[in-house]
Amino acid sequence: MNDISPQVVDGKAADPAAQEGELPKVPAWQLAVTFNEIALSSFGGGLSAWSREMVVSRRGWMTDAEFLSAMTICRILPGANQVNVAVFVGTKLAGARGAAGALVGLITVPTLLLVGIAAIYAIFQKSPILHHVLGGFAAAAIAMTLSMVWRTGRSTLTSVMPILLFAATFVLNGILRWPLWWTLAITAPIGIAWAWRQAAPAKPTPPGPSLEVTPGSAAP
Repeated sequence: MNDISPQVVDGKAADPAAQEGELPKVPAWQLAVTFNEIALSSFGGGLSAWSREMVVSRRGWMTDAEFLSAMTICRILPGANQVNVAVFVGTKLAGARGAAGALVGLITVPTLLLVGIAAIYAIFQKSPILHHVLGGFAAAAIAMTLSMVWRTGRSTLTSVMPILLFAATFVLNGILRWPLWWTLAITAPIGIAWAWRQAAPAKPTPPGPSLEVTPGSAAP
């Protein structure tokens, strides 16, 4: 089977069209396979990290900034975050078919495996070996999540305002344990206003008076 995903260099698609923001044409079956791989790779957690690894680093379907924006939107909306991400990415790349393919790939095989694993866990739940194995999966998931935070932060926290918004969100929601909506009510308007100003085209500078001296005329 030929791999039709674009070549990726340092988390960015090497295809010039992909770098210019043009969406790659991704069939629904490939979205299903990719999100199935994400689901099966994230034993113990770390779905967000694996989603970023596959969608940004390996496939080059989205940039870090696009993926971070998608994650933000999907965390705000009701429902499971990763289900929202699968639907968002699938819709963005292939419309309704892509959303269905990504969703089927994300939940079908893991659901079947979960039923079997639950039956096995009911038998061996008191085994210390099983608890050590699950602890190892959890540690790997934490490492993947921290890796995603580091890679995404390097590409998005590139000026003072994003760093201040990151710090404010971390303090309010992570340390003070404010509800997400309260935190967003403070940080979101500031972030939107800043991004709006950054995206606004610069006003052209009006030309000044010409100082060119023509023959036969005296300089002022």
